[in-house]
Order: sequence, then structure tokens, then C-alpha cells
Amino acid sequence: MSIVEIIFISISLAMDAFAVSISNGMLLEKIKAKYAIKFGIFFGFFQFIMPIIGYYLTNLLGKQILNFDHWIAFILLNIIGFKMIIETFKQEENNISDDKNILSIKNLIVLAIATSIDALAVGVSFSVIKVNIFMPSLIIGIVAFIFSFVGVLIGKKISSLFSKNAERIGGLILIIIGFKILIEHLSN
Repeated sequence: MSIVEIIFISISLAMDAFAVSISNGMLLEKIKAKYAIKFGIFFGFFQFIMPIIGYYLTNLLGKQILNFDHWIAFILLNIIGFKMIIETFKQEENNISDDKNILSIKNLIVLAIATSIDALAVGVSFSVIKVNIFMPSLIIGIVAFIFSFVGVLIGKKISSLFSKNAERIGGLILIIIGFKILIEHLSN
């Protein structure tokens, strides 16, 4: 597999993390480089590690892992998306979001896992075609870091356009990504 193919795969895998980073960047009250770096580290790490996990799980479980990976992503993204939307109705108008919740380790891990399920499937396919997994996984992780970092910054820049509805839009984006993942996998 060529480096160009790996870069294109990396970019396509990073798009969900990019969209989620934008939606979360829209919710942050303050933007600091360390927030964008935190998103980049979590999303980059999980995009790096999931192909490796998929690669080695294929050796243990075979291709059966592909039968349920999309359901995990769908359920996680929908739970978080609906929770975000419901919380907007409970919050006071002035307090749309809470940076501590957005930047919490729990939130970042769940979002990073949900958006990296496709990377797990790529690891499975790399195992099947006998691709050395470590260099492609590293490239996938670096690209996801960059896209997530930039996504948070873009999200904050455009948040003023959506103001009060930012959290609802962010929740809706997560739900749409969950359905996109499910439909893509079910249609294959």
C-alpha cells in the first residue's frame, strides 16, 4: 500500500473526528490552544490505536468484529447527541455549555472511540491484505490529531453564527454521523 493511499485513508477516517471537533469547538465558552491540543491528542490517539486493535482482533476473532462495530459507534454517538440536545432544554439561556464537561476525559474518550470505530475496521482490512499496521496507524493518528485540532479552532470561530443553538447543532451532527456510520456499514 502506497503512502498516498494511506494518507487518503487517513483523511477519510479523520472526517468524523473533524466534524465532532467542530461541533464541540462551537460549544466552548473560551478557546485556548491547549483545548484544541487535548481534542487532537484524544482523537489522534484513538485513531492511531484502533487500527492496531482491529488488526490483532482479526487474528483472534476473525472478521466477525465487523458485524457489530458500526452498532457501537451508532449507539455511542446517538446517546451523546441526544443528551446534548436534551440538556439545552434544561439549561438557562445564558449558560449553553460547560467547558469542563466538554473537555472531560470521559466525554473525550467516548467521542474518540465512537469516531474511531471505522479505524478499527480499517485495521481489520489491513490484517486481511497483510499490510504492516504500525506506519499506517501512525499516519492515521497524526492526520486525526491535525484535523481535530483545527476542527476545534474552526468550531469556535463559527460558534457566533449559531450562538444559542450551537449545542443543539452539535448534538444533531453527532446523531447524523452515527446514522452515517450505520448506513455505510449496513449497505456494504
